[in-house]
Amino acid sequence: MPWLQLKAHIAPQHAETLEELLLAEGAQAITLQDAYDDPVFEPESGTTPLWDETVLTGLYDDLEDIEPMLDRVRQQWAAEMADEPCPEIDYELLADRDWEREWMDDFTPLKMGERLWVVPSWHAAPEPDAVNLLLDPGLAFGTGTHPTTALCLGWLDGLDLDASKVLDFGCGSGILAIAALKLGAEHATGTDIDPQALQASRENAQRNAITDEQLSLCYPERLAAQRYEVVVANILAGPLVELAPTLCAHLAPRGRLALSGILAGQAEEVMDAYRAQGIDLDTPCEREGWVRITGVAAS
Repeated sequence: MPWLQLKAHIAPQHAETLEELLLAEGAQAITLQDAYDDPVFEPESGTTPLWDETVLTGLYDDLEDIEPMLDRVRQQWAAEMADEPCPEIDYELLADRDWEREWMDDFTPLKMGERLWVVPSWHAAPEPDAVNLLLDPGLAFGTGTHPTTALCLGWLDGLDLDASKVLDFGCGSGILAIAALKLGAEHATGTDIDPQALQASRENAQRNAITDEQLSLCYPERLAAQRYEVVVANILAGPLVELAPTLCAHLAPRGRLALSGILAGQAEEVMDAYRAQGIDLDTPCEREGWVRITGVAAS
C-alpha cells in the first residue's frame, strides 16, 4: 500500500503543536529528527538539549483530499499560534515497499574475532563448523552490526570461557550472553528492564538450542547476589557510572569486566568510576567513536 508523506522544517519549540494538528487529521505516524543530523546520544545531567531545527514527518494512508486537509491545519495553526507563521508543509507519495524484507537483506552474517559468527536466523552459516550464533533481534537492541556490540563480541571471542559464569547486564537481544555460552561458558545470566528484551533473548536462546538451565533471564531487581567470572554491560555511559558499585559487586575475584555503549569523550568518566571500585583497567578499545572499557577485579 502506498503512503502519503508530509514533511515540514520547524522550530523545536513549535513541533508539538504541528504534531497534534497532523494527528488530529489522521496521521498514522509522526517522526521528529534533527534537520542537521546532529544526534544527542546522551544528554548531560540536568539538561534538555534542543535541536536548532526539527524535521517533522507525518504518514497518511488516505491519499485523497490532501489540500483541504492542509488548509484545515493552517487555519487551526493560525488560531492557536497567533503571529507565528505556519511552516511550509511539503508532501509526496511513497511507493509501496517491503521494508521488513529490505532490512533482512541488509542484515548479513558477521564474523566476530577468530571463532564466532553472528548469523541472521534466515541465512545459512558461511562456516558451518565455526561457532555460529543464530540471531533474530526482534524489537531488542543487539545484532552485532553496531560498533558497541561488535567490540563486546570480539572481546568475548578472545577469552577462555570454559566453566565460566557470565552476567550480561542490559542483555537486549541476548546476543552477548548467548555468544558467551556458545564460546564455552558454563552458565549465563541476562538481565534487562525491557520485557521485549527478555522475550527476544529467550527466543534467540531457543534458536541456538540454549536451555533454561544454561541461560537465566530476569529483571535487574530480581538478580541474585551472585558473583561471576565475567560481567559485560553494553548500555550507556551515564547508567554505567551509576551502576559501578552494583556491577563490581557481581564480579568474582580476578573476574573480567567489559563495558560499552560509551562515546569516546565519555570514557574517562566511566573509567574513574570503575577505578574507584578497585578495577585494574586496560587501555580502552575504540571503534567509530565508540569505546569498550575492560578490566580485572582485585583478587
